[in-house]
Amino acid sequence: MLIQNYGLHWHRDEMDWGTPGPGGSGSLLGRPVRRKRTPEVDFREQQGVYVLYDETFKIIYVGQTGVGNQRLFRRLRQHKRDHLAQRWSRFSWFGILPVLNGELDPEVEREPPKVKHILEHIEAILIATVEPPLNLQRGRFGTSVEQYIQHIPGEDEPEEIEEEE
Repeated sequence: MLIQNYGLHWHRDEMDWGTPGPGGSGSLLGRPVRRKRTPEVDFREQQGVYVLYDETFKIIYVGQTGVGNQRLFRRLRQHKRDHLAQRWSRFSWFGILPVLNGELDPEVEREPPKVKHILEHIEAILIATVEPPLNLQRGRFGTSVEQYIQHIPGEDEPEEIEEEE
């Protein structure tokens, strides 16, 4: 599979951006939608693609992470200080690194995805981010791809959501 996990419409203002200097690394915590009692996973080092939205959910930027030392958290933090700084309030991300034992697994060796799965995942990303009004069904990531919701400290436990097939 191409995409291993994803998060939709996470809040920029609810992020732990850390503090400047040593020890202020911040975090990008999420919990699986279908398994709410699972501990949070930190997606700070995730690789993949991401989308920035303004307050009306209009897409304003699409980017990628994974080349060199550019990971998801670092790219988002850069966008807090660049020309997009005042233009985005939410983001979605689609990651290629799987979660293993509650952590991202950058060392996993996988078979290259089949063309059918690549096309399904590209379509699913587009449907999830663009939300075209005439698409009557959600994109098909497959049952092994897990959606994560943003963990917001102090908020009540999220309710489990049943995935539509």
